[in-house]
Amino acid sequence: MKTLWYNGNIYTMKKEKEQVEAVLTSDGTIEKAGLLRDIEKELQTAAVRRIDLNGNAMYPGFTDSHLHMIGLGETMIQLDLSECTSAEEMAALIKEKTKEIPAGEWVIGEGWNENNFPDRKIFHREELDDLVPAHPLLLTRICRHAALVNTRALDAAGIDKDTPDPEGGIIVKSRYGEPTGYLLDQAADLVKNEIPEVSEEYLHEALGKAVRHMHQCGLTGGHTEDLNYYGGFTRTLNTFRNILAATSFRAHLLVHHEVFPDFIQQGHTYGLLEEGLELGAMKIFADGALGGRTALLSRPYNDAPETAGVAIHSREELKQLVAEARKENMPVAVHAIGDLALEYVIDALEAWPVPEGVRDRIIHVQIAREDLMERLKALPVALDLQPRFVLSDFPWVEERLGKERLRYSFAWKTLLDQGIICAGSSDAPIESVDPRTGIYAAIARKNPGEPHNGYMPEEKLTPFQAVELYTGGSARAISREHDLGRIAPGYKADFTVLRKDLFQIKPEEILTAEVEATVVGDEVVFLPEESRIKINNETEEQS
Repeated sequence: MKTLWYNGNIYTMKKEKEQVEAVLTSDGTIEKAGLLRDIEKELQTAAVRRIDLNGNAMYPGFTDSHLHMIGLGETMIQLDLSECTSAEEMAALIKEKTKEIPAGEWVIGEGWNENNFPDRKIFHREELDDLVPAHPLLLTRICRHAALVNTRALDAAGIDKDTPDPEGGIIVKSRYGEPTGYLLDQAADLVKNEIPEVSEEYLHEALGKAVRHMHQCGLTGGHTEDLNYYGGFTRTLNTFRNILAATSFRAHLLVHHEVFPDFIQQGHTYGLLEEGLELGAMKIFADGALGGRTALLSRPYNDAPETAGVAIHSREELKQLVAEARKENMPVAVHAIGDLALEYVIDALEAWPVPEGVRDRIIHVQIAREDLMERLKALPVALDLQPRFVLSDFPWVEERLGKERLRYSFAWKTLLDQGIICAGSSDAPIESVDPRTGIYAAIARKNPGEPHNGYMPEEKLTPFQAVELYTGGSARAISREHDLGRIAPGYKADFTVLRKDLFQIKPEEILTAEVEATVVGDEVVFLPEESRIKINNETEEQS
């Protein structure tokens, strides 16, 4: 059956302010987009579902270009510390959660951020031992590049004063050489590897919760990195297949280099696996994160001159990983936050050009340099940006970097002005997966209510540029600009419908723009009870 969408502000996103009166869809694809009277003239059958948008604004379906979907679902199951504003609050939540868990079993939490605490406290393992004496404890930092553990967890991993730092990681130790319980990057994996494998029921619950929540936020798709965890490539891929078989959502799965051999052995290739499920680029980490000072910088940190960060791979090792991807005609997606990490990545991409017709991806690009901008412009590459990081990392990031390096840091407008393809994402669960928060952050560059004009206000995006990150930008990142990210004939019938028109309201109002409907492949996957949308011209509102 065909569906006619009309009576709303329907934005094509082909160019700024362009709207159409109506859209006709069929079998998950847009057939026509234009004047309502012209489309109705061509309809020869009464078998048409009519959806009256009732004045709401409709956009191409919003897609998050980089997140961890199962991890997002886990925050709805495990201990979530992301809202803690003090060490005392964090300690209270840990103690409360521990009461629910039998002695000896692992207590796992996510999302703590000491920069939200007045004293910026980082717990010592002995303090964690007092809080959780009868369980091994693992608390992953908001950036997912650091973790806190107690003594039971260190013992489970065999970590003591004689344990050397693993490649690409740091076991933070006291002046007496004893582990403090603070583990950076690959060092945290020493403990994570000791945690018992979760059940398939757990994985299904986590992913199902994530998809439902993303639908409620107006998201029709996400590019996610999960396949190297949760029991390995096959088990995790099957979880996505099972959940997406029952739920319409477009998932694009990055393939971590450590499970790349499984990907090849099973005969997979880059691209569409089945409707709604794609296998994407080889995922590589080049460095860590700013919060734990493991992002790799070309000069030492201003507030810790003894370190310039951590290289997960050497310059040559990174090139070799890219070369392995190229043997299979694969693009790569590389995590790079620091400017030296970005330099490593650009060196590798220049040495091993991407196959024609696809693009490499660089994830984050929080710190760059003018010379690196010039080199990026010459590459067929897309950048996965997280606008919300501006709100999370300022003002403390200035302490890390100093004012001089900020010129090309978090520089979203500068990147776009250089003609570089940029996509919008959350890195959820590190930040809220809600695309409205990312769109707001890209426009305002400050938290609501703050009295200033925004952090680095010269880098503010226009509302059109901000929405484009989550529509056309995410489509171009995976070379799908021919059928995703626009409202036009031949494109997928994926729509995000909001009660407020993002192009006609103040930035702060974006955060309260209710999702009226989420549509994937012509299927309404989310319609709240209070939605004003009318289906089949019925007078009663439907849910």
